[in-house]
Amino acid sequence: MKTRCEWCGTDPLYVAYHDEEWGIPVHDDRHLFEMLVLEGAQAGLSWSTILKKRDGYREAFDNFDIEAVAAYTLNDVERLLANPGIVRNRLKVESAIKNARATLEIQKEFGSLDAYLWQFVGGEPTQNAWKTMADLPAETSASKAMSKALKKRGFNFVGPTICYAFMQAVGMVNDHVTSCYRYGELRAGNG
Repeated sequence: MKTRCEWCGTDPLYVAYHDEEWGIPVHDDRHLFEMLVLEGAQAGLSWSTILKKRDGYREAFDNFDIEAVAAYTLNDVERLLANPGIVRNRLKVESAIKNARATLEIQKEFGSLDAYLWQFVGGEPTQNAWKTMADLPAETSASKAMSKALKKRGFNFVGPTICYAFMQAVGMVNDHVTSCYRYGELRAGNG
């Protein structure tokens, strides 16, 4: 039996997320945008809630097509607020649209969301070596810098803790504990 980070427990959805996605470096703008929206939506809720609604989010938000979401109108906001497949919080829904518009500006200026976000870790995943989950920080100087920069560009729901969770999810940091079988695989570059 494989040793995993204890946070994933035995829930098949959590285990699959841990094994197949969490901590694997992401360089696709659509996926990065999706994870920014989902991490923001998770604020105040459990990640389990968001994972269970992920397919609903993908359907409701045009599979996180950045241009499509950026073009949403007030009618789209109302449509989304009536959708039980997502977290129906007006501020979170409106922030997803606002963040899509800000992402388009970043793409124009930096060429991609990927190029912009990965600069906060120098373009390479930070390889941590935490022994226990209690060792993991809630935020770091890099997540604080990312948060400040994104807020300055008009993003919402991107506080330092949300940014750090995002960085963990998209592989900007390897925060699998050292006893987890994924830790060594990701450290070796075998996502």
